[in-house]
Amino acid sequence: MTVSPQLTQRIRQDVKSMHAYAIQDSVGMVKLDAMENPHRLPAELQKALGERLGALALNRYPDGRVNELRHALAHHAGMPEGFDIMLGNGSDELISLLAMACDVPGASILSPLPGFVMYAMSAQLQGLAFHGVPLTADFELDEAAMLAAIDQHKPSIVYLAYPNNPTGNLWNDDTIEKIVLAQGAQGGLVVMDEAYQPFASRSYADRITRHTHVLLMRTLSKFGLAGVRLGYMIGPKALVAEIDKVRPPYNISVLNTECALFALEHAEVFAAQAKDLREQRTRLLKELATLPGVTPFPSEANMILARVPDAAKTFDGLKAHGVLIKNISKMHPLLANCLRLTVGTAAENDQLLAALKVSL
Repeated sequence: MTVSPQLTQRIRQDVKSMHAYAIQDSVGMVKLDAMENPHRLPAELQKALGERLGALALNRYPDGRVNELRHALAHHAGMPEGFDIMLGNGSDELISLLAMACDVPGASILSPLPGFVMYAMSAQLQGLAFHGVPLTADFELDEAAMLAAIDQHKPSIVYLAYPNNPTGNLWNDDTIEKIVLAQGAQGGLVVMDEAYQPFASRSYADRITRHTHVLLMRTLSKFGLAGVRLGYMIGPKALVAEIDKVRPPYNISVLNTECALFALEHAEVFAAQAKDLREQRTRLLKELATLPGVTPFPSEANMILARVPDAAKTFDGLKAHGVLIKNISKMHPLLANCLRLTVGTAAENDQLLAALKVSL
């Protein structure tokens, strides 16, 4: 069925020229393409959660229970006094809401590249300019270029992913602080995106009280609840209150809320899973470095960026052997012949390494 030309004229030209976010078909594959926690809940917890979800009043809109989740997450994250927390249907929604709230004349968004694609996409969809500043060849922040871009463009928002996606690294703290101070001096926001915090050795959380223009954003997706879609953002109470005005009512479902509360009540289970993945990451980094032509980069996330001689050939070879990873070699010139590998279970990583050896 075709859509009439008159109707397509009602759709923005820039939207028509975009590509929808692509999700790879993973049926029957070892799924190592999306930075998910590969561990499921133990059987007894699955049963307990199922009973709890079955008792919910799905015929009613979400109620004050979501505020109990806000308090639980604030406690879990160690939210400081005088700060508040805002929930989103995944961090993606929070990123979109930030663009909407900051859409004033001349506003723009700035972020290092390569980085998380939703920063640029949210800007485009909201009609804001996006300024990407290339990282250095070893995926560090280019301090001089970032400071010059902030001075030139005076962006409303600077996003700093900590660790970064897809490179997996934590940037230099002194450089980050200079960027934060420069952005604050010109009156803009800084969003520290800590999506991969469960796997990182450092966090910006202990520094957010130094500034009134910094927001800390996290997600439960990497915690182990990617299917639940729940992100949260912490910042000075007055600042969060302004951004919260554009949040849709009832954006967090009763199912999302109850799943997240249940997970926080069993945080030790997810902490053990994160510990296992950190250990598996160490093992993978060591073994990848022994493969001919493979250059793995240091990672503080649940993914590893690796450069191979021929990314397309290796990706196809892995897929033929039932292992799905992400070929990001065309995403940015700095990522030439790079693949992004999610850290899986010990057994999944065995399959990945075996398939890699015959696919290079």
